[in-house]
Amino acid sequence: MTSALKRQRRPHVPIYEYRCQECGHVQEQFHRSLAKARVPACATCPSKEMKRVISRFATPKTEAQVLEQYGSPGPGAGPDAYRDPRQIGRWAEERFDQMGVEMPAEAKQMIDAARDGDLPDPVKDL
Repeated sequence: MTSALKRQRRPHVPIYEYRCQECGHVQEQFHRSLAKARVPACATCPSKEMKRVISRFATPKTEAQVLEQYGSPGPGAGPDAYRDPRQIGRWAEERFDQMGVEMPAEAKQMIDAARDGDLPDPVKDL
């Protein structure tokens, strides 16, 4: 049997989200099988009153939808422009301008450092 067929037959492994009815904390719970699924206790308070919530999900976007939502990457940018962490700074600056809000000094420093090649820790490995 080919690996493609094996992948098609493999059951989905559910990850559910639960909200604590006492403190409001939302947490994910991985279940190896639906038959053995148990409602977890809250990770932030001692409550066992958890309710399953409907999770948000992502939908794939076409290139046209990405351009419509985020704008053109600019002249000379290649197809990987949106994968470049340095573009995040450009996008952030534009959004602050559109909202009429002044960008915090710390954010400006991080953007300038990223443009010089010193990426912040969360995006260094992208």
